[in-house]
Amino acid sequence: MRLDEVTNIWDRLFGAQPDPPSWLVVVTALLALAVVAVRGPWRVARNAITIAHEGGHALAALLTGRRLRGVRLHSDTSGLTLSAGRPTGPGMAITLFSGYVAPSLLGLGGAVLLGGNHITLLLWVTVALLLAMLLLIRNPYGVFSVVLTGAVVFAVSWFGSPQVQAIFAYLAVWFLLIGGVRPVGELQTLRSRGRLPDSDADQLARVTHVPALLWVTLFGAVALVALVIGAYLLGDPILTAAGITS
Repeated sequence: MRLDEVTNIWDRLFGAQPDPPSWLVVVTALLALAVVAVRGPWRVARNAITIAHEGGHALAALLTGRRLRGVRLHSDTSGLTLSAGRPTGPGMAITLFSGYVAPSLLGLGGAVLLGGNHITLLLWVTVALLLAMLLLIRNPYGVFSVVLTGAVVFAVSWFGSPQVQAIFAYLAVWFLLIGGVRPVGELQTLRSRGRLPDSDADQLARVTHVPALLWVTLFGAVALVALVIGAYLLGDPILTAAGITS
């Protein structure tokens, strides 16, 4: 590869793109909200939330020194991350806690990159994370789901025009931020009906002796704070256009 080609890729990856038009920020936010709110689209798109959820468990397990045995993703949008180590203690608690907050925190990280106009970098980082996730998958549907998601993101990052990349990136980040809230509500609804006795919150309650409802509340608080901060960062082009920020 020639030096000019390397330089071009480097500039493409780390260079900042222009601010998107205000309408793009608003329209992608409304589309993401619709996807999360409507049952049919949510049922399909929730697979991306599950990937982020289980990825959060997996990363936390590795960072806390647990032995990660693999991740399984299922067609009903459920998932399972298996790790070995002490069944109690901080490592187990952090691993259990990380799942429900992972989509929102990923969305917040994406909002930070978009706030700096690093749209292409965001897409390539996403591809890298999905490749890392693929190494951990232990079932066919999980492989299919991660490969399909990664292929779509790569295609947009490599072949998409700057405007297509911006629309896709903003829609994806808005979806993670908004979509990170709904599973917390679903979790508590199922818990109240006695249908999730071994949820992450209930396992945390057994490990920490802190009531499960407090853990659900903390999941929701993290998701809402990430949504508020992320919305502010993503809305910067609108504020700039209105002359509120420089």
